This record gives sequence, C-alpha cells and structure tokens, in this order.
Amino acid sequence: MADDFDRSKRMKVDENHYNKVIKGTLVLMNKNNHLISSIGDEFFGRKVSLQLISATILDSESTTAKGLRGKLGKETNLKNWTSTVITPSTKGDSTFEVEFEVDDEIGIPGAFLITNRHHTEFYLKTLTLENVPNYGRVHFICNSWVYPDVRYDKKYRVFFFNQTYLPWKTPDGLRRYREEELEELRGNGIGKCEEWHRVYDYDVYNDLSEPHKGPEHVRPIFGGSTDHPYPRRCRTGRPPTKTDPNMESRISILNSLEIYVPKDERFSQLKMEDVYAYGIKLVNQGLLPGFKSVIDKISDEVVGTLENVLHHKFESISSNKFNEFSSFEEVLQLYKGVLKIPKSNFLESIREKIPNEFFRELLRSDGEPFSKFPLPQVIEVDESAWMTDEEFARELLAGICPVVIRQLQEFPPSSKLDPAKFGNQNSKITEDHIKDQLDDFTVLEAINNNKLFILDHHDPLMPYLRGINETSTKIYATRTILYLQKNGTLKPLVIELSLPHPDGDQAGFISTVHTPASEGAKGSIWLLAKAYANVNDSGYHQLITHWLHTHASIEPFIIATNRQLSILHPVHKLLHPHFRDTMNINALSRQTLINAGGLLEKTVFPDKYSLEMSSNMYKKWDFTKQALPADLIDRGMAVEDLDSPYGVRLLIEDYPFAVDGLKIWSAIKMWVQNYIFVYYKNDEEIQKDIELKSWWEEVRNKGHGDKKDQPWWPKMHTREDLIESCTIIVWVASALHAAVNFGQYPYAGYMPNRPSITRRLLPKPGTADYDELEKEPEKAFLKTVTAQLQSILGISLIEVLSRHSADEVYLGERDTPEWTTDKEALEAFANFGADLRMIEGMIEEMNLDKRLKNRTGPAQMPYTLLCPTSEIGLTGRGIPNSVSI
Repeated sequence: MADDFDRSKRMKVDENHYNKVIKGTLVLMNKNNHLISSIGDEFFGRKVSLQLISATILDSESTTAKGLRGKLGKETNLKNWTSTVITPSTKGDSTFEVEFEVDDEIGIPGAFLITNRHHTEFYLKTLTLENVPNYGRVHFICNSWVYPDVRYDKKYRVFFFNQTYLPWKTPDGLRRYREEELEELRGNGIGKCEEWHRVYDYDVYNDLSEPHKGPEHVRPIFGGSTDHPYPRRCRTGRPPTKTDPNMESRISILNSLEIYVPKDERFSQLKMEDVYAYGIKLVNQGLLPGFKSVIDKISDEVVGTLENVLHHKFESISSNKFNEFSSFEEVLQLYKGVLKIPKSNFLESIREKIPNEFFRELLRSDGEPFSKFPLPQVIEVDESAWMTDEEFARELLAGICPVVIRQLQEFPPSSKLDPAKFGNQNSKITEDHIKDQLDDFTVLEAINNNKLFILDHHDPLMPYLRGINETSTKIYATRTILYLQKNGTLKPLVIELSLPHPDGDQAGFISTVHTPASEGAKGSIWLLAKAYANVNDSGYHQLITHWLHTHASIEPFIIATNRQLSILHPVHKLLHPHFRDTMNINALSRQTLINAGGLLEKTVFPDKYSLEMSSNMYKKWDFTKQALPADLIDRGMAVEDLDSPYGVRLLIEDYPFAVDGLKIWSAIKMWVQNYIFVYYKNDEEIQKDIELKSWWEEVRNKGHGDKKDQPWWPKMHTREDLIESCTIIVWVASALHAAVNFGQYPYAGYMPNRPSITRRLLPKPGTADYDELEKEPEKAFLKTVTAQLQSILGISLIEVLSRHSADEVYLGERDTPEWTTDKEALEAFANFGADLRMIEGMIEEMNLDKRLKNRTGPAQMPYTLLCPTSEIGLTGRGIPNSVSI
C-alpha cells in the first residue's frame, strides 16, 4: 500500500510555526536485552525518529477519500540517553529524552509515528509526554518490537496513547490510523510469515505430519472438515511438503523456538531464559528433543547427528527394553537423586562423536544418577495415601482433572455411541454389584437423592480402543461409579473395564466389573482397576480438558481480537492480558508435543490417536458451557438456585474446585460487568459497534468455523451477551487453565498416583503374571503402568509445565498500572483485585477446616490450585492471567 505520508511529506514543515517544546521520555530495550551504551547514544538517537499525531486537529492535506488524519508534528530524534536502575523488571531498559517542537495547532497528541533506521530491531516499551499544553501528561504503552524501516511497507510504526474509545467515539485525527493498523495486522493471507511480521491469520492443523518419513509420521488434518473439526491455529505460511501439498512443511526440531508467531506474541526475554533453562533440564532428565540452546557454534553435520541421536532416544522411550521399576521405593529414588541412567552401548558410541561437551553431557548413558526431581506434594506427608479409595475419589473433586465427574442420572449407565456402528455399549454393571454399599438405599433411591456419581470414560475411548491396543499401549475404557457418603466424601463402588468385542465393533463390547478390595490378589486387581481409570482420566485431561478446552480453544479468540478490535477498543484492553504467551506456547506444542510422534503421543495412552480423539470431542464443544455455572449444571453437579450468589447450588457441598471456582468466576464476572458498563450505556451501543460485530463474526465463522452453525453462540446484541462471553474467555484463559495445569506435578509427578499409560491388561488366573500379582503386587503394578524411562520423560515434562516463570502476571494484576486513563475502569479493576485477595483468604481458611475432608484428604494436600497468587517455581497454586505455559 502506498504511504500517503512518506518521509518527505512528513518532513515538509514551516520551521517558524514551531515555537513550543513538549518534553518526554522514551523507554526501550535493544535486541540482546542489553543497555545501550553511552558511546553509541548519539549514533542510536539519530537513527530513530518520532512524530506526534494530533488526535484533535486534522491535517489540512487529508482528503475525504483517504480518510481524515490528525495533524503531524515535526520529526525529532532521541537524545540524552540515561540508564535505568537494573532490577529484574527493568533489566535491559534504556531511557531517552525526547523533545517535540510543536505549534499552537497541534492539539492533543493521540498517537505517534516512529521510524527505526538502525540496523537491528529494538523493543519499545513506553513514551511519556509531560506538560502537553491544555492537557497535561500523555502516556503511550507500546510493548512492541520495532524493526528497521526496510521491513515495513510504510517505513514507520504507529502507536496510540492509553485512552480507550469505541469506534464511533474515536477522535477524527486517529480514525484512519486506527483502521490502517488493523489492516496491517490482518495481512493479505498469502506468503510465508517472517520474524518481523505482525500478521494474525488462521490456518488448520496441517503442520503436525512429516509424510516424507512414511505413513507412521502422518496424522489427519484437523480443522476444516466434519470428520476432524478443530479450532484454528495461527497461520505461518510455510510451504507445503513435497510429498503432500495439503500438509505444511515443518522446521527442524532444534529450531523449534523459531517457529512463527507474531513478534509481539513471543515470550519475553525473561520468560525465554526460563524456557531455555527448563528445556535443558528436560532434555537432561527426560531426553526430550526440542530446545535449541547453544548449538549456534556447532557444525550442520554435528547438529544433524545430534538430532538423529535425540530422535533415536525419543523413539526408544516407549519400548519395554529399559529397566522397570521393581517397587514403590525404587520410584521414590527419583526424588532422592539415586536412580541411575540405564546404560546404552548405542548411545555411548554416538556420544563419542559429539564434539560439544554440553551435548555429550545431555546424552549420557553411563549409569550415572539422574538429576533429583522435587518431591511431589501428593507424597510429601504420606507416601502411601494415594492408594486409598478416599484419595482416589477426592482427586476427582480436587485434583488435576476435577471437571469430568458427573452425577449418575440413570442406571445402568447408558452409551450415546451409534448402535448401528458400535452395537450395544450400555454398561453391564448391575444393582447386585453395588446394592450393599448404599447405606440401605436402593439404586433408584440413591439416584433420586443425588448420591451417585460417575467418572465415565467409556464413550470417548471406545471408538479408538481397538487401534490403541494394537500399539505398545494396552488399556480399557472405564466407568467408575461413586457414592456420596454422609461425611461429604465420595466412595468408589465399582469400576467397569471394557474392551471392544473380539467379533467386531457391531457386536458391542466385553467387560469385567470390579468392586473394592484391600487384600490379596483381589486387592491388587482393585488397585490396578483404579490405575486403569486414572490412565483414562490422565489422557482425557491432557488432550481434552487441558489442551483442547484451554490452549486450542482460546487461540482463535486471540487471533480475532488482534485482527478486528483496535488497541483503542475497550474489549481489546479487557482481554489482551489474558492472551499473553498463549500463541507462543501453542506453536511450540505443535512443534514438539502434539505433532506426529511428539512427546504427548509418547507419554499418554492414545498414542497416534491423541489429536484425533480430541478432535472427536471438539464435536461436543459448546462455548456457552465453558462458563463454570453452566458446566456444573450440565454435569449434574449443581442445580439452578436464584437465591445463591452464584445462581447455582452444588450437590456436593465440599467440591473444592467448584467452591473456589464459583468464587473466582463471580469475581471475574463482576469485574467484566463493571468494566463493560463504563463504555456501553445500553444494548443499542453494542449493536452499533462495528469492530465488535466483526470480531464476533470472525470468532464464530473463522476461528471456530467448524462450529459456526451451532445455535448456542451468543448473538452479541446485548451487554449481557458481551459480559457473559468475555467472562467465559477470561475464566478459561486464567482460572480454568490454572486448575488443570499447575497441579500436574503436585499430583502426577508421582507416577503411581496418576499413570499416563498401561502396557498390559489384567493377568488371568493360572498364568505366571497372575502368580506374580499374588506374590509381588508392587512389581506387578509397576510392570503394568508407565515404564521407567517413559515415566522420567513424562515427569520431566510436567515439572516444566507446572512451574511459574519469573515474569508471570497473575489474575487481578496488570504488567503496567497505566493500562488505561479511565478512572472508573481503574477503580473497578482495583475492586477486582481486592475481591481476589479476599477469596484467597477464604480458601486458606477452608483448607484449615477439618470438617471439609475433601480440602486435604488422606494425602494431607491442601487444595490451592485456585489461590490467585503464587511465588516463582513449582508451587501448586496461582492463577496467571493467561495460558502462558
């Protein structure tokens, strides 16, 4: 697009008109996060120029055809560099003084242009103007990378001050700049996206496969079809593979951190340092390929060799050739730093060819001990409490995945799978299996009294079970029925373990039904039955409740917000903090975790069916049911209650996730409502907002395009539509993600408690395996669940994913106090923060209440996942604003 205001025109001014000076300070950080030296101050300053844009005075050269534009001030350069105090939050900041000569007709500066004629990019943080005539202080929050002018068609970037405007209230001088900025962010939909691009666009998940390596490296394309619907991801524009034009080519595993996302969506320098550090630890402990750190000085040949070695180790993890855990005590050695690395002659021979000492250390296979893992909270107090039925049941309400359990409303449990394709899939559990455990209730009476609940993983898994069990994984589809006792805890009554019928899918299924036992072979089988149920729950958690329902489902909202809502728009300012780092972590996940043969496939039971299973569950995704009250009602865990402050009444009063979650949900909704009411005085203003209309249409028709025809989408005609929709987005990105993410290591860091894979089915009486089950139950259990190196890999991964980084921003906080000038909005936000602090105090008090047995359970592990604040690291608490890890 031609630049109507090229440099020559912007420089065309009458010097005599400029008789006043507006002074300001500009804060930036250079590419390498180092302070700009005073030696280079003069040179750097002359290379960067700025021009103010009036919000209130129009440029006399603007034309109606090209849109109104604010008057441009005189071009000026940076001067007088001074360093800031070096602290963790200001590391690398450099402050420049800047003086703008203005005339009496400049009015209020509402934006500025900046041109970078330096040879490299820099990160622009803020510009602050002092004593603007007839106005006072003007603050610009930039937080963006500015590349050399040769990278931009217009040669410059534009930034707006921290005011908030609905589209029709935008000052005339800023309207065309507002429109052009959105056009820039949308891009043209073609070509490869480069590092310096700022393009937000959509694509399907066609970048997970490597067809040139063979069919085992090919997965379906997810998104854009009725068979495999999916939310959209960020378009990278990489060329197609040579063997399949519908698949997008992939970049090298060792270049994973360079995968495209818009530059401003990339991790901060501080976050990147954490990613490098955690990645190196993960490689060292879990043998994960995927993080490039110090390879810049290694030759291409060596890099290729290293990548092949990592690939070999990665592919070998799921085999049964490595050492087995023989006892629970041996598992505990992981946390004592005494478990040794199994020796490998192959790896040792390759290791000798690597000249770099760092990578030789990563590839150790010499029988030396692994690094020590932190002790997971679930075994901090009691190393065996995880085996109890009460703890098994408690974790369905206060564990890593507390969003699947449902009220049992019919008996026996029925299936919704198509009987024409799968035969009769209704449960074979009978009343005889459970009638003696119901406190004298009949089954019907227990159902009518809201006493029975179910963890049902039968229907989601059965369509894939035959294929999954053809891999090294051997699992069942499980149904677990639980009873609500008088003390408020749940008691597991029965677990059904189901397999596809050997005569084919249309013949239905075969199953065995198991009831609680504590001794002998039956006790060991019951412990294994709970493990099979936990394996189902672990895989469902990672693929559905975690990845699909938070990471993947939020990305389309991020893309649409940047494409259709100006940074001046109040909804953009509301939602932007809740999108931080999400596109970057999702891009890394596509590169190393959810890709064909990636880490997720190697550490959860569905293996190559992982994303296909999540795609199948996306068919049931309903945006409105992501609201916590609606979700609880849908699962039968709550009923509507207009007398309740949350509009619902819980059927299990001591349901920690729901109790804490409803408090957080209510606080979020109150904050969103108060904020929206500042800007929209009535429903007519919602309908008048063209940016809001375009945003919502794009979310529905493009971002979640495979669900566009669903009737449940809010119409976005009323303030209530907007408040509910924004509350859902904030809830999912912050609290829901925190609840299902940061408990991963505290609960699943001890593998026996939450195994992710089982490798054999129940042994049959009369076999050697059954004899082992009777004589060495711990060994038999550990030979069934996740293998040793596979466990190490999985534990290494979730240790990384469960940590808070040093630059985290938590719910109720902003990374800058001057995110808006609107006092009413700032006051509402302050009240939101106060509400969250009060909720945190209430959570801590409830965790001390001995009557609330599900708050801590036999493991004596307080439920803190929805405590809003946290320290850095592995804490098992804290609600970051966004899906940032």
